[in-house]
Amino acid sequence: MIFQKGQKLVCIGDSTTDSGRSRPVGEGFNEALGKGYVANLDALITTVYPEMNLRIVNMGTSGNTVKDLEARWKADVEELKPDWVSIMIGINDVWRQHDNARQSETHVLLPEYRETITRLVKRTKPKVKGIILMTPYFIEPNQNDAMRKMLDTYGSAIKDLASQESLILVDTQLAIDSLLKHYYSAMFAWDRVHPNHVANMAVTRAFLNAVGFKW
Repeated sequence: MIFQKGQKLVCIGDSTTDSGRSRPVGEGFNEALGKGYVANLDALITTVYPEMNLRIVNMGTSGNTVKDLEARWKADVEELKPDWVSIMIGINDVWRQHDNARQSETHVLLPEYRETITRLVKRTKPKVKGIILMTPYFIEPNQNDAMRKMLDTYGSAIKDLASQESLILVDTQLAIDSLLKHYYSAMFAWDRVHPNHVANMAVTRAFLNAVGFKW
């Protein structure tokens, strides 16, 4: 696995990362890491690699876009001095263009999304051991659905950036799609956005596979 003993991983993103984590910093006992994939990561890594003493911190914030991430980056990433950073952002950047279609000030169009996350990566890369980019996902099998189609373009931007900067990529949409071949989307999320325990585990598994976890 890519992580080394005693390192710190900060996971930042929106509600799909947040999952009810503690404030101001999502770290500690009980449900401090939330109820999503970050808590799963901590549980599995600690169980399989107890000697590693990996420190995992959840800094997801519900409702965030990439612009919100940039605004809190210093406090919520840099000041925590991580060795590794994982980033999953994009669902709200797309969602606001659909549920708040007439409120353009809430929208983050693809060029701004791409430019902002690229800035954050370039700003952070020299300060850490590595960055893990996670595509945003939508729990919808129809790739011609307006929101799914748009989100896939944002996911492609993440894939391109990971390739350009030689970063680890976690294709979470691919992981979700593997479930949707067998079950209707409501099985995993009532709104096609906020995942239940099964979808969260699919994201967890994709992440761990990407970082060299030995099952």
